[in-house]
Amino acid sequence: MKSPRNILRYVGLTFATLLLSGGVQSAFGDALTGGTAITDAAALRELDLPQATTGFSLRRMLDPGGSASANLPNDELFALPMMLPVRQAIDRDIDAYAVRHRTDLSDQSRDADNRNDLQLFDRDLLYSLRTRFALAGIVNRMDRAFVSPQTCGDIRLIYRLVRTEPRADEPVRLPMTLNVVLAAANPTDTATSRDTACAEVARRWLAMQDEAPAGAALVRRLTEADGPLSLLQPSQLIRIELNLQVGHQPTSETQAFRTDYLMKVFRYDRAAQKFDEAPLENQIDRDRILADANLKAELVKWLLEPEHLSALDHGTLLVPEKFLARSVIASTPVGFVKSNMQPEFGLVQSSNIDKRAAFRGRDVVTALKRAVESGVVFANIRSVAGFERRLNDITCAGCHQTRGIGGFHFPGADWMSPAPTTVANVPASPHFIGDQPRRRDILRAFRDGRAPDFSRGFASRPQLRGDTALLGTEYYDGWGAHCYDARVRGSADRSFQSWTCAKGLSCQVIGGADHSERMGMCFVSSSAGEYGDERRRAGLKTTRPADRAK
Repeated sequence: MKSPRNILRYVGLTFATLLLSGGVQSAFGDALTGGTAITDAAALRELDLPQATTGFSLRRMLDPGGSASANLPNDELFALPMMLPVRQAIDRDIDAYAVRHRTDLSDQSRDADNRNDLQLFDRDLLYSLRTRFALAGIVNRMDRAFVSPQTCGDIRLIYRLVRTEPRADEPVRLPMTLNVVLAAANPTDTATSRDTACAEVARRWLAMQDEAPAGAALVRRLTEADGPLSLLQPSQLIRIELNLQVGHQPTSETQAFRTDYLMKVFRYDRAAQKFDEAPLENQIDRDRILADANLKAELVKWLLEPEHLSALDHGTLLVPEKFLARSVIASTPVGFVKSNMQPEFGLVQSSNIDKRAAFRGRDVVTALKRAVESGVVFANIRSVAGFERRLNDITCAGCHQTRGIGGFHFPGADWMSPAPTTVANVPASPHFIGDQPRRRDILRAFRDGRAPDFSRGFASRPQLRGDTALLGTEYYDGWGAHCYDARVRGSADRSFQSWTCAKGLSCQVIGGADHSERMGMCFVSSSAGEYGDERRRAGLKTTRPADRAK
């Protein structure tokens, strides 16, 4: 029997191979997410049943007064008074996106005919009785307790948009997820202290790590009196989060292939019993900041303070809402080269003539030095480039652009498509899988009564936390992992110099021959066929030894 580490090595290699070539394979073992997420398709099907009093159908979560014998179709969902602000915001943002996108295309005269090729999200289908949201995963996010300590973080019920009666030529699953975010522990429960409540929730989830039931047996274990899901109730609702593929632009003479995702958050107002549009966490509103000199100066002053730089470095920064956006478009693919598709592109000065940027390089260097002198120990940000990368990957959009499956980190288990399917699905992205050792470590700290370490690495490079399971896999330093090539011209950037590849692999920069961008991926080294079949199969440009710096 394969050990969890060997399973990870195998899955990492095959996943990276197929993902880069346009496919996704399904050899996922429960060992990858044990104790932190529920991804078993058969169990999720059982939990999604509307008549299950201990289940987690969307009907029970958002419309408990409705029919207990039927699923909640989307025409009924979006007719609920609580969902009216959600529908209005979706319609407004899709309309604004379409106008902006078509205007941009029509300005390019050589490609004017292609402005009608933009494929927009089908709102009629979204609000139809022929679609609904099906439970696709349940994820423990107690690693976010630094955001909401009173609730011990949160638990996320992830639902995927699906057709209820698809034709033979129609896919069942549609590119949209809805996250129902619940408090991990009920903040109104006065029977136990917060620390005791957090410890109990963590204990119940971790107890599932070494258990191997599936389907109905897993559901019984999850929902029994001592199970992790028995503590969750609709009354613990905090907010919902939406991620939908708002538009797709096919390749043309002047346009590269591109898919855009609209991301939004709505807080639940318990008194008014409705959802209110809210800012996205740490999603700095780039365009608004750059257009407002006073707001820009205020952000710079706030963020470059030592305590805020320390929190940015550790991934625990909470940017004040006045600087944040309420909608964001995450574009894919983005790749490694800096571009306007990155959410915070332009906030950091790229040259001395760039006067519009918020953060000048020398000011960032000075602030980092001042923070070190005040006692801050940096784990990730050790340069201007590290500062800039962190600004992007703490945002919703920047994180979803990094090591995701399209624009999603958790597409979820597929239990509705008829078997066998021509496309195999995995429930989660490489970024999600790579973050599991850190999340488990935080759960153990809660369970054992220790102070959790909420810090995290860059989205491209997970923290191991003493767990060796990720070593040699595409999640960390194996084939297909993200890396930094320190062999190119100039001194190595201290923020990324630890981003190396496992033995037998080398960091292959993906981009132009001048190697202006040093980020790349781990592939077979030149001595083992650097420009052989491995790179050709991945569709990557071969880099010959003569082109590389010695």
